[in-house]
Amino acid sequence: MHGNTPYSGAEPSEPDPELTGTQRRALQDSISQITARTRDFLPDEYVVGSEISSGSNGVQVTVAVRPPAGNPVSAGFTPEFDGVADDELIPDDDREEVARGLAASAALQVKHALGDDVPQTAR
Repeated sequence: MHGNTPYSGAEPSEPDPELTGTQRRALQDSISQITARTRDFLPDEYVVGSEISSGSNGVQVTVAVRPPAGNPVSAGFTPEFDGVADDELIPDDDREEVARGLAASAALQVKHALGDDVPQTAR
């Protein structure tokens, strides 16, 4: 019974903060905009997804891209809820920056995975 007892491991510190329904919907809407914008930058072969989770630092948002070749890339961040309107949990500039960065990183992963072995398609 090495490490599989129910009382082994770290003790929970504080309970995770709960999102209100309005906050969760606003956060999901912001994430949906990021994933849609990321898809706009990439061909259909790239898979883009997102999730909202709770961790030791609070609510964590992750947007990830799985390119057709190479390693997946992701961006994770913790939105601020104190003193911020629900519709501004993730500002527009941040959404655009995350989408562009993920698309560029995913394209770079494909380039690294393929290396110099790609034949030229035009002369």
